[in-house]
Amino acid sequence: MKRSFQIKAALLFAFALLTVTFAKAQDKPIASPRDSVSGKVAGSTITINYGSPSVKGRKIWGGLEAYGKVWRAGANEATTFTTTKAIKVEGKALAAGTYGFFLIPAESGTWTVIFNKVAKQWGAFKYDEKQDALRVTVKGKTAAKHERLVYTVSAKGFSLLWDTVEVPVSVK
Repeated sequence: MKRSFQIKAALLFAFALLTVTFAKAQDKPIASPRDSVSGKVAGSTITINYGSPSVKGRKIWGGLEAYGKVWRAGANEATTFTTTKAIKVEGKALAAGTYGFFLIPAESGTWTVIFNKVAKQWGAFKYDEKQDALRVTVKGKTAAKHERLVYTVSAKGFSLLWDTVEVPVSVK
């Protein structure tokens, strides 16, 4: 009887182990993993949390991301921008807090940078311009190719880099 129980227990354990192994093998990498970057700018800690999509051979600007349309500045959930102290973005005041961060891409000339009071939202599907805390314009520029969308923070501000575009935003 004891031997029969040991065999059944061993078989059950082996089955459980195979099931867990098979289930884990089905995990696929996330197409646009969440990422974040933080840094000190103008005495404040700035944190940008975003979904980081890849180019994957697609036409990004004017294709996947339309010119002249509000974009969540990342993938999946809207990008969030947090500042621990009041700052000046492109010379305009932004209070300490966490904001939904959006961009309106432009084929040439100025891009619109948006800090929205609704930080937690999925994409830009329910974006409401009436909830904007601040809008500023910046000049996008050509950059070295970046396969994956990234943000950088420096002493002068922050930048979005994706495909062959950089969108620098000054902070004081």
